[in-house]
Amino acid sequence: MSFIIGIAGGTGSGKTTVVKKIIELLPKDEVAILPQDSYYRDNSDLPLEERQEMNFDHPRSLEFSLLVEHIKQLKAGNSIQQPIYSYLTCTRSKETILVEPKKVVIVEGILILANAQLRNIMDIKVFVDADNDDRLMRVIMRDIVERGRSVNKVLERYEKTVKPMHLQFIEPTKRYADIIIPQGGNNKVGIDILASIIEKKLNLGSKLK
Repeated sequence: MSFIIGIAGGTGSGKTTVVKKIIELLPKDEVAILPQDSYYRDNSDLPLEERQEMNFDHPRSLEFSLLVEHIKQLKAGNSIQQPIYSYLTCTRSKETILVEPKKVVIVEGILILANAQLRNIMDIKVFVDADNDDRLMRVIMRDIVERGRSVNKVLERYEKTVKPMHLQFIEPTKRYADIIIPQGGNNKVGIDILASIIEKKLNLGSKLK
């Protein structure tokens, strides 16, 4: 039976850093990661121009039903084929990633606490918090380097979709969190507390570093 941890938070809040640091504290090969980003709907039927204007910060952009089903399969001890999604083409690849069941499954993404069915199968729900200015700086750097967007395009997208969607759909999900970690990956105390909870739940104290 897998222990399911949901790690949510706004775009650029430091979720990925928190996930990496949690993995470092757990025994090797005991953790599976399911990024929300892999479960964006395939939009290959749309022209590229339309795909590039997609609102990735709205819950309807995600195939939550598939993500829920995959988590249930992992909990049942079955492997899954995780989708691969490209932000450059805004489509799913024909290839998939084989994910084997592990003692810990971390589900990470901005909207994972916005879906009740998904929340209900999580054992711990975490919200990574950060100042808006810090998040904007990270978004600019990431979208330019990883997603090939111009500064103007990033700022325009932030103003039109990222910021309003954060206020409407992401920030309100903070109330569902069992643990809130301010300052993202820089909050060593918060990360250590989360790690100790996982340790206690899994009874893996002797195996942790």
